[in-house]
Amino acid sequence: MLTTNEIIKEGHPTLRIVAKEVPLPPTLEDVETLNLMMQYLQNSQNPDIANAYNLRPGVGLAAPQINVPKRMIAVHIADETGKQHSYALFNPKIVSHSVEKSYLTTGEGCLSVERDVPGFVPRYARITVKATTVQGEDIKLRLKGLVAIVFQHEIDHLNGVMFYDHINKQDPFQAPENAIPIER
Repeated sequence: MLTTNEIIKEGHPTLRIVAKEVPLPPTLEDVETLNLMMQYLQNSQNPDIANAYNLRPGVGLAAPQINVPKRMIAVHIADETGKQHSYALFNPKIVSHSVEKSYLTTGEGCLSVERDVPGFVPRYARITVKATTVQGEDIKLRLKGLVAIVFQHEIDHLNGVMFYDHINKQDPFQAPENAIPIER
């Protein structure tokens, strides 16, 4: 079982490198790692388990955050309508995106960042992602709103990018132009 202790913190060099593609079909070890990442997210959202193991709640996790520089992400989040989105993916890639932007009105947080970083993070309002599931199926996802933001945050980790790299340094709370504000 993964705990918060296995999640590396900002400043660790692995968080700033571009992760390597996972050769497909994945090894048993890669499948197990991805399943553990998903299990962490599910456990972290269960108040009893989170309290018992002192887990920081999360909605997304990228393999570099557990010091595995491979292109793997897990996302476990309910969208604005309450629909659950649960994905454990190899080699996710944004293949298209909207011109329109969006941002979380509360700003973003990260399991690898143990401090508040105030400011709006501009993201694409809609994205299309291609990836391979843990079962080996190639999928194409059309995402919007909160789920699209979480995917962009996690895919950034695969490219050595932290969410706060996107915040306007001069005016952190300047709303991105023509962007949809998303409440969390």
